[in-house]
Order: sequence, then C-alpha cells, then structure tokens
Amino acid sequence: MVKTNWTVISNFIFLGFTPYPKVEITIFVLCLLMYLITLLGNIILISISILDSRLHTPMYFFLSNLSLLDIWYTSSALTPMLANFISGGNTISFSGCAAQMYFSLAMGSTECVLLSMMAYDRYVAICHPLRYPVIMNRVVCVQIAAGSWMTGCLTALVESVSVLQLSLCGNSIINHFTCEILAILKLVCVDTSMVEFLMLVISILLLPMPLLLICISYAFILFNILRISSVDGRSKAFSTCAAHLTVVVLFYGTALSMYLKPSVVDSQEIDKFMALLYVVVTPMLNPIIYSLRNKEVKAAVKNLLIRNPLCAHLTPVANNIDKY
Repeated sequence: MVKTNWTVISNFIFLGFTPYPKVEITIFVLCLLMYLITLLGNIILISISILDSRLHTPMYFFLSNLSLLDIWYTSSALTPMLANFISGGNTISFSGCAAQMYFSLAMGSTECVLLSMMAYDRYVAICHPLRYPVIMNRVVCVQIAAGSWMTGCLTALVESVSVLQLSLCGNSIINHFTCEILAILKLVCVDTSMVEFLMLVISILLLPMPLLLICISYAFILFNILRISSVDGRSKAFSTCAAHLTVVVLFYGTALSMYLKPSVVDSQEIDKFMALLYVVVTPMLNPIIYSLRNKEVKAAVKNLLIRNPLCAHLTPVANNIDKY
C-alpha cells in the first residue's frame, strides 16, 4: 500500500451532508440562523459584562471568557462549511484544515477546563461567601482564565502535531463537515495506536477529571444550600448554579459521547450529527441559558438599551424585559 505524506495533499474534500440532499439545505439554513444567534447572544453578553460595572465580578469575567470561546469555536468549525455551501464547493486547503482542527480542539479543551473553574467559583461564592472577594480576587481570576486557555491550547497542539506527522493512504475525502480529528484519523494508513492512546489520555484529563471536580464542587454546594434555613436564600443559591449546571450537562454530554464512546460504536453519520450539537447548538444556548432567568443580565441589557441613543426605538422593549 502506497503511503502519502500530508504535504503531498494540498486540498481535502468534505463529504459533509451531501449523502442527504433533501436535508442539506435545511441543515444549512438552521446552522446559519443558529450561528447568527450565537454571535449576537455572546457578543451582547461580553459587551454588558464589560460596560456594566455591576457585572465586574468573577462569575461574569469567566462567563465572558466562555462567550469568547463559543464565538471562536463555532466560527472556526462552521464558517468554512457555510462558505463552501454558498460557493458550491466542498474543499479546504491543507493549512486551513490543520488550523481548523487545532482551533476546534483548543477551544473545546479550554472550555472543559474553564467550566470546572466556574464550578469552583460557585463553590467559593456559596460555601465561603465572606472570604469570596479575597479568594477570587482579580489576579487569581486572570491566572485561572489564563491557565485554562494555556492548557487547552497546549493539549490541542500536542494532539494536532501527533496527527499531522502521520501518513495518509492517498485519500483526501473527509467524511465530515469539518476537519474533526477523529475523521482525519480515518484517512491514516499507518498504525495509529500510539496517537489514539495519547488522545485517550488527554480526553480523560480534559473530560472525566474536570467533570469529577465539578461534581465534587456541587456536592459541597448542595450540602451548604440544604443548610440554609431561608427558602428565598436556598432559591437564590440554586438559581446561581442552575445555569452553569445546564451548560455543563449540554457540553459534557455531547463531548463524552463523541470522544469516550466504546470503539464498537463507530458511526460517522452519528458523529456528524452529534458534532452539530456541540459545534452549533450548545454555543447558541449558552448565552440564552445564562440570561433567561438571570435578573442581573436582564437589568444590564435593559440599562444598555435605555442609555444607548442608537437603541432609543427599543426602549419599550427594554421596559418589558423583566416580564420574561
């Protein structure tokens, strides 16, 4: 069997959803709408976290980082697919594929770590409220965020380099809509056991381990909430954690099903539709989940609309935000 080096192949062809022509247009329209909603929702969340001084807290600092991750993550994976659909082509260059694979891995890995750090933030806020400003000071928050980004970027670099140095069998057709690392590995004709073992180790470090830390944090949080005698106090404590828990379930549920599923379960079609969930749906839902029942976010949006002269015509909408 002839082995072909990566550098010989200049372009890759996405198979995408072409086997399903009847639903391909529907998928494109839905992805485009959800991508625009993702951009709008996350940009608004970042903007109000910066412009409203009441939201200059660790929770919203981490939430802004999460929104930035979602924008970058979705854009790196989705924009080439949307552009290819409009242009009528399904190709991507070697360098574009490598960059797409790296940034998708980096953003996904960073989000794994960041979500566990956000759980720790909620633990300190609820279990040690008096010491919270001291423990979660600005320097610590910046260090936590920087550490999350560095961890995600470095692990993605290790995985990407490990795959890019393998040889192909001359097949340049990717049975996916993005340069997803598992789809790329299917094009390799040499032994991938070492790379798969490395990916398994990294997946365990970035998926079950942070998830375990989240579970431990919320176990302590639940124990402390149940000790609160006031019903209003318990309700407020639960509400501050509900949004984060919902995001955790959505993100980790899809990620675990993709990267830690049994080897006997190998369906590329299922993988593609599962990828749509964590590439498109989850980033779109994150700002909605955090703002839907969050009085602070709704008040900040209302204040921003009222103060901005360009949005004067939206003042009636701003006055009715609290009704939802």
